[in-house]
Amino acid sequence: MAEMDFPAKERSTREKVHVIACGAIAREILAVSRQQGLGHIDLNCLPAIWHAYPQKIVPGLEKAVAEAREAGFEKIFFAYADCGTGGDIDRLCEREGIARIEGPHCYSFFAGNDAFAAKADEDLFSFFLTDFLARQFEAFVIEPLGLDRHPQLKDMYFGNYRKLVYLSQEEDKVLQEKARGAAEYLGLAYEYRFTGYGDLTQALRSV
Repeated sequence: MAEMDFPAKERSTREKVHVIACGAIAREILAVSRQQGLGHIDLNCLPAIWHAYPQKIVPGLEKAVAEAREAGFEKIFFAYADCGTGGDIDRLCEREGIARIEGPHCYSFFAGNDAFAAKADEDLFSFFLTDFLARQFEAFVIEPLGLDRHPQLKDMYFGNYRKLVYLSQEEDKVLQEKARGAAEYLGLAYEYRFTGYGDLTQALRSV
């Protein structure tokens, strides 16, 4: 069957790249797509709260891949790093022939994987926030750890940290104040680093 013989809906799925993404970076993917003119990306976001429950990520990806292929998508990309799955995403990538964003987690690829690795010793005792986590600190840090109900657990979770590093994708004064407030809440020194979208841009352009 020639390409033009496919129904319009099927042609559209064949021509697009179905990006299955962590909902915590949806805003950034849409921003990069607008900036880079990546109109071929079809975005499907899985629950951002899985950031706190990485054991849910791979089963969710498997289900999303099956649904995407049933819908006719031939090209699929995971907008995930390893994200605490202990290599399980890479094993899924190998089984399914799907690529993902390089790096261990979003902090690394937003900072730039090489730059993040270069600061590994300096950041050994650092807790990281992104724009998303600065915006959603209570819902994605305080509540999942139970600190709203058991504040005495704060020292147990964060006693070994020395500073909070805010890796900022957009220069937003309101988010900077939220991140500074998070550092004060945790009793940590505060450091701000503007990263932009880091390696995310090239990862999306490559698909």
